[in-house]
Amino acid sequence: MKFGIIVFPGSNCDRDCLWAVEEMKQKGEFVWHDSKSVANYDALILPGGFSYGDYLRSGAIARFARVMDSVKTFADKGKPVIGICNGFQILLEAGLLPGAMLTNKTLKFICKYVNLSVENNTSPFTNKCEKGQILRVPIAHKEGNYFCDDTLLETLLANKQVAFRYCDEKGKINAETNPNGAVYNIAGITNKKGNVLGLMPHPERAMKETLGSTDGKIIFESVISYLKKR
Repeated sequence: MKFGIIVFPGSNCDRDCLWAVEEMKQKGEFVWHDSKSVANYDALILPGGFSYGDYLRSGAIARFARVMDSVKTFADKGKPVIGICNGFQILLEAGLLPGAMLTNKTLKFICKYVNLSVENNTSPFTNKCEKGQILRVPIAHKEGNYFCDDTLLETLLANKQVAFRYCDEKGKINAETNPNGAVYNIAGITNKKGNVLGLMPHPERAMKETLGSTDGKIIFESVISYLKKR
């Protein structure tokens, strides 16, 4: 399988994502933000970082990058797209995912490991997981406070679009296990089709025990499994 990793000015997790893909014995290539086509890839990753310096809002300028037109076409064809941290913010700004991102409730940058509950294990990104499985994955963001109104939240739940929620090591979900104030403890969502995922935690940083966890691998394993069956 061949993964395209979109690189914007200010991306800083692109090499991490390439390394993670190669750890899974897959091919990966960087795709510059000015590229016209992503048609030759099986899956796309929008990595973390500070695209265009996060001026205006995180992801607000990156949504206008030339490559985003082909990313939208790629997604419309049902191919898997994953946006991690800043990549999630870009997908929201581009309208590929619903909702918005606010500054953390603490108004501070947070960098630490968190626990995630797998809420939907039927997507291309979670099919190797068990529903309710707990993953230990790090976060590193200042604007990770996912927001949507009650109507949209009801829609997300009805369509099983909530992929991950912040929890404790036993799976308990409450305000104390919510690091940034996100609505419904949401850490990641998909689009209605399920082929576009945005999540604030960094699975590419949880690939080896020496890094603190290998739980991020299951997300890449799920995508690879999905692609092999297409």
